[in-house]
Order: sequence, then C-alpha cells, then structure tokens
Amino acid sequence: MPGGKIIDATIIAAPSSAKNKEGRRDPEMHQTKKGNQWYHGMKVHSGVDAGSGYVHTITGTAANIYDIEETSKLIRGDDEVVYGDSGYSGADKREDILKDVHLSKTEFRTNRRPSGIGVPESYKGINLEKQMEHRKSSVRCKAEHPFLIVKKQFGYAKAVYHGIAKNMNRFHILFASANSVMCAGAGRSRDFCEA
Repeated sequence: MPGGKIIDATIIAAPSSAKNKEGRRDPEMHQTKKGNQWYHGMKVHSGVDAGSGYVHTITGTAANIYDIEETSKLIRGDDEVVYGDSGYSGADKREDILKDVHLSKTEFRTNRRPSGIGVPESYKGINLEKQMEHRKSSVRCKAEHPFLIVKKQFGYAKAVYHGIAKNMNRFHILFASANSVMCAGAGRSRDFCEA
C-alpha cells in the first residue's frame, strides 16, 4: 500500500461519572471542545491508505491533545503525500517532521479553514481555491469510513475501560475488523484472506 496517506482523528467519549472506588474520573481522559460541544474522553488518531482506505496505523491520546502532535507517528516511510484536515495545517513546519530525512520531503496537502478562502459570495466566476479544497476533501473522506464502522456498526462510540492503553487494545482489533468489513464490501474478501 505505498503512496499516499490520510490522517485523521476521532473523539471517543468516556463516562464522566465519578461513581467508582476512587470517587473521581479516569485521570488519563480529558476534556476537549469540538464546535460548541464539550467532550470528556480520548482521541484515536488513524493513518489510512489513500488508495484502498484501509487503516494501517492507530494511536491513542487524551482528548485535549492536538491532532497535529501525532502526525509523525502515523506516516510510514514510503508515503510521499499526506492528506489531512485543517487541524494538521503547519505539520510540515514541526520540528519532529523537519528532523526526519524522509518526512521532511513528504508533501502535506491539508485543507484550509473555510474562513481562509477569501472570495466574496457575490463573485460569480469559478472559484479555483474552493475547487482545490473540495478535491482534497474528496480524497480525505476515506479516513471517515473506518470511524463510521467502528462507532456505528460495531457500537463502540464510548470508551469502556479505564486508561488509554486498555481501550487501545480493543481499538486495534476493531480497526482490523473494520478493514475486513471494507474489504468484504468491496468484494475482495478472498484476496484479504489469502494475504
């Protein structure tokens, strides 16, 4: 699966209740705000192959960790292009990326925030910047499919265990199973089983 990579993250909510032996929340889980909504839990960061849509790398952090901080852990050695949402803008300027010989040569194609596209609504011509952002998003949407399978089909939208490490053990199995579901949906289950 060499070539391009899509990186993304999703929030996994954790129980905010303090009705346990210690009388407090899980110390590894934290709060973050997405839009106007506050979440308490963890994030799962994924590296997805741009061609096939299969997940090959996942990491877990507290919810308050920025997406961009996990970038270097999600990129493989043979990736030439990396797609990401606006949370990954500026990734190519980070110190851990610049120090790595291969990662410093990787091309980052991140979406800009809608407010960063400065074309007035009254403009009637072709907006090339919006078209470029739309094309990036059409590639990047493949990273959302495994999250949909894990959260909706498998029903794992909330963390079950205390601690990120225990939850990540389950997420490794869930994302491997999501790859199997996507492979079977594409009619390639025979190729997947023989590999």
